[in-house]
Amino acid sequence: MYKCFLSVVGAAILAATAAMAGAPERSLRPVLPPVGWQVDDLAPIQIAPVQVASAQLGSSLRPVLRPNALEAQPVKASNTRFQSWIRAFKNRAARQGISRPVLDRAFRGVRYNADVVRRDRNQSEFTKTLWAYLDSAASDTRVKNGKAALRKHKRKLDAIERKYGVDKEVVVAVWGLESAYGTFRGDVPVIEALATLAFDGRRGKFFEAQLLAALKILQSGDTSPRHMTGSWAGAMGHTQFIPTSYLSFAVDFTGDGKRDIWSDDPSDALASTAAYLKRSGWQSGVPWGVEVTLPRGFNYSLANRKIKKQPSAWAALGVRGLGGKSVKNYGPASLLLPAGHQGAAFLIFRNFDAIERYNTADAYVIGVGHLSDRIKGGAPIKARWPREDRALTFGERKELQRRLTAAGFDTVKIDGKIGPLTIDAVRNYQRSIGMEPDGYASLAILKKLR
Repeated sequence: MYKCFLSVVGAAILAATAAMAGAPERSLRPVLPPVGWQVDDLAPIQIAPVQVASAQLGSSLRPVLRPNALEAQPVKASNTRFQSWIRAFKNRAARQGISRPVLDRAFRGVRYNADVVRRDRNQSEFTKTLWAYLDSAASDTRVKNGKAALRKHKRKLDAIERKYGVDKEVVVAVWGLESAYGTFRGDVPVIEALATLAFDGRRGKFFEAQLLAALKILQSGDTSPRHMTGSWAGAMGHTQFIPTSYLSFAVDFTGDGKRDIWSDDPSDALASTAAYLKRSGWQSGVPWGVEVTLPRGFNYSLANRKIKKQPSAWAALGVRGLGGKSVKNYGPASLLLPAGHQGAAFLIFRNFDAIERYNTADAYVIGVGHLSDRIKGGAPIKARWPREDRALTFGERKELQRRLTAAGFDTVKIDGKIGPLTIDAVRNYQRSIGMEPDGYASLAILKKLR
């Protein structure tokens, strides 16, 4: 959620990454963890562009890199115009049913936050590979902390699992990736951050909608302006909901009359995450995915999210679990090769799609799924990754699309997003030069096109 950011609008490219209803921005300021815990990184996990074999899901809701020529206006001048904008917005919000007392309390002391704009405009493009991301997402430390969180909150997590039918380890894994189990919840005033971003105008309509949703949360009495803090982009709480996703999915699990995702008690946040996944189609007793092996001579064109077969049908084609046996028939599955034929292969099930609703990046979904498996006691991914490879930059991805199209393999769009059309173009180009047609948009492919 930016987790929620990614959830609402969805995307495969993340900037600071985040979340269709979900994946979200995490705090950039470390908070001291509980005594006895270890911290994986001083900065929260950030998701990079990876080769996405799924259907194009739209543009990321996380802020993207802006042209270097764009400079923040002088703070004093911006704040003067900002206060005028707030007055006009208050009138619009009042017409949407927000009471004047709520508006006055919410905007008391709110000023133009130049740091929020700076962060939005100056995010570096992510070039981390999937395997580098997973090294952090499912590191030994993160797994250890996840198991500790599972033990500490066992009673409430068991109750959440019974109510919503979502594996408690998956809920904990989302918590681990979104806020390092509550240690990176963010301390930026959400009203000020969202108002600044709405005023700044790059995605003004989106952030104004989030701001209005945040005001509805305040008007409901779930929290106060002082306690409504989060990331600089407005993602909130233990599992980083953006306001619109909060309104849609947050629950009062403790029964105290408030849906409190901000406090030290994570109960409402964890239950809200489970409720979100349940409403996104989560099925009890079904894995997100299973690592598999492929036979020599496999038809890599079958690695397509649109192609679904029962595991028994995949087994007939030589696709087997790591033990050499057929994967259990959990239902229709697609074959995912996130790093092409040189990396790990997964049969992915409906619960992959449910996590994807929370955050549309394949890297995030695999990260949550694999971390949850490790917390359950599962083993690391067995397959080797092509660690000699690096991720393509945004400019290189656009160049790849231009060169493919010029060579007669039309990608339709030149947008730097590696979606199904680009994957098909890569696959057709690979066939034409005698390479394995796995559709993996690698640096090696770009070099050949050059």
